[in-house]
Amino acid sequence: MTRHPLFPYQLYLVISEESCTKLNYLAVAEEAIRGGVDIIQFREKNIDTATYFKKAMSLKAITDKYNIPLIINDNLTVAMRVGAFGIHVGRNDVSPIVVREKWHSCRSLGYSIEYLTQLLNEEASAADYFGVSPVFNTKTKKNTVTEWGIEGLRKIRKLTEKPLIAIGNMHLENVSSVMKAGADCIAVVSAICTSDDPRQAAIELKTKILTS
Repeated sequence: MTRHPLFPYQLYLVISEESCTKLNYLAVAEEAIRGGVDIIQFREKNIDTATYFKKAMSLKAITDKYNIPLIINDNLTVAMRVGAFGIHVGRNDVSPIVVREKWHSCRSLGYSIEYLTQLLNEEASAADYFGVSPVFNTKTKKNTVTEWGIEGLRKIRKLTEKPLIAIGNMHLENVSSVMKAGADCIAVVSAICTSDDPRQAAIELKTKILTS
C-alpha cells in the first residue's frame, strides 16, 4: 500500500482513558506503538483543560519515546501547551481557520467530514487531512450525521487529493475494502483499546493494511 506523501501514517489510534477497558490508556498506547501504530490521537471529553493537559503530557512522554506523532482532539490550548504534532477537529469544534491563526507551528491539522459540502468550505481548505467519519456506524460515536460506507468513501476520494483517514467500526474484516476504496490510513478505537493484547491487535491490523 502506497503511503500518502503528506501523511505517511497508516495505522492511527484514537485513544482515551475511558475507551481502554482492559489496561491503562498509557499501557495500551505503548503496546500499540510496539505493534505498529504510526500516530496517536488523544481524545478526552468532559474533563477540564488542566486535567486534559496533565493526561496528555503523560501520553506525550510515551509518544516522544518512540518518535510517534501525538494529535490532540479539539482542545487548542492543550495541543499548544504540550507541543503536540497537531490537532483534530470536527464540524462543531474550534474552526481549522482559527487553529491556523492561533497556532502557526501546527504541523498537522485534521478535520472530520460529515457532509460532502464541507469539502468546499474554507475550514476544509485550512486542513491537512480529512477524517471520514464514520465509515461505518459505531457505539463510540453517538452523534452520527452520515454513515459514509464504502461508496461514500470512494466519492470523497474522487473529490479531494488530501489524505483520508477512515474511522468508524474499523476491524480486520473491513480494512482491505476501505483501503482499496481510497483511504490512506485506518483509525481505530475499540479494535485496540478494548483488546486483551493491544500489541498483537496492532500487529494484525498493520499487517492487513500493508497487504491490502
